Amino acid sequence: MGELSIWHWLIVLAVVILLFGSTKLPQAARSLGRSMRIFKSETKGLMTDDEEPESARGLREEAARLREEAARLESQAERPQELPAPDRDATRGGDRKP
Repeated sequence: MGELSIWHWLIVLAVVILLFGSTKLPQAARSLGRSMRIFKSETKGLMTDDEEPESARGLREEAARLREEAARLESQAERPQELPAPDRDATRGGDRKP
């Protein structure tokens, strides 16, 4: 009485298909597969956390370099730049001969 035979499993499978329909079951299987892949990649990430500080240090150095470059460009943008005086012949239509 305590064991489930093949007929019991077939009845359970038929009820599940009737309840969820044939379109929902593949979507549920895909979602379960994605969740398992994410879980697996996260557990691998936890095991390789020892390598993370070195790459994080490189990213911090790159961020500091970019901040310095941005500050330099901002200071250049704030300084007024002198424009060269326009050529008088060009403003009068420089193609004319006197």
